[in-house]
Amino acid sequence: MGLRRVSTLVKKDLKRFTRQPAILFLLLLFPVMLTATFGLAFGGMGEGGLTNFDIGLLNLDTAATDAQWADSFEGNLTELEGITVLHFDTNETGQSELLQGNLDAFIVIPEGFGDSCNSYWNSPLNGSSWTNTTVELYVDSGSIIASSAVPPLIQQVVLKTLFGSDATTLELPVNIGSPAMVEASTLSQWDFMAPGIFAFASIFMIMIVAQSMTEDRDGGLLRRMGTTPLKSQEFMLSQVISYMIIAVIQVLLLFATSFLIGYRPAIDAAGLTFAFGMLLVFSLVNVGFGLIAATISKSAEIATGVSFIFIMPQLFFGTFMPLGGGTEAIARIMPSNYVTEALTTLFLRGAPITTLSIWGNLGIVSIIGVVVFLIGVVLFRRYGSR
Repeated sequence: MGLRRVSTLVKKDLKRFTRQPAILFLLLLFPVMLTATFGLAFGGMGEGGLTNFDIGLLNLDTAATDAQWADSFEGNLTELEGITVLHFDTNETGQSELLQGNLDAFIVIPEGFGDSCNSYWNSPLNGSSWTNTTVELYVDSGSIIASSAVPPLIQQVVLKTLFGSDATTLELPVNIGSPAMVEASTLSQWDFMAPGIFAFASIFMIMIVAQSMTEDRDGGLLRRMGTTPLKSQEFMLSQVISYMIIAVIQVLLLFATSFLIGYRPAIDAAGLTFAFGMLLVFSLVNVGFGLIAATISKSAEIATGVSFIFIMPQLFFGTFMPLGGGTEAIARIMPSNYVTEALTTLFLRGAPITTLSIWGNLGIVSIIGVVVFLIGVVLFRRYGSR
């Protein structure tokens, strides 16, 4: 393989990018403007959400003589619409599932919960005789919906457990864990959108690849290259290197812009490196989709429209758009969704680099990237370069 020829083609592509304002805008300026605009606009905002949650439950009051109170708490929690209760035997396993993003919240019923409830009914007007306990509540810090909706629901369950119906009272012997434990309660709406924005910005590379490849074909460049010693694999390698260089610049600009407007994800240097690599792998996926779009397009103008077949589903089902019901099932087949999930686990949940779920997401995106890119290369070499 002639590395000098590959290097020459890479330089040619990079020069072309710098001379075409539209390409620079979509690949570099648009992501920066998008990040800055959304970050400034939503940096101080939050919103509520739907009551459709997976809640883990650890009951430590099973051996008490008044265990029926904990059973009543669990029953009232289960009866809430949209709530799925999952049981855990240890605090560690529940916390691990919460960290992985498999739970919306995790509740620990403490020892003495039943005694506390009984002490209230034995002397409801004498607070000094109550046995006080605290129901520990941990909410997924990667979900703005869960952080705002779950604590009031648990308060409702406590009230119903004690009084047999929804009610309000100023003092109770059973308390809900302090909201300060819920990291998401201190985050803005932008914090929840940021992981999806990073994936969002990279998706438009599909359009640029499709347009550029069809322009080279329509201008006769690919045909002329066929008369030179240049090999097809050298040409494809040069394309990958060119777009990966653009991807590196794009990701650097996104992180720099985010930090300039005050965004501080809960990651260390290792997490930042992982996020950087994840976005580069995702860029390879989009290059592959771009090659496929170029193959089935007769001109650069048509390539623009065709590329949106691959762009729009990823935007709406895999970035920062809210999901629920059937849309979550659709998101499972979108590579952008796995990127957003991994970045959410890193940026918001503060998960360490050893977390299995983020490596699983990276593996899925890598496999999709290799498969899509190879399909794009084969199709373009066979049908798109003519």
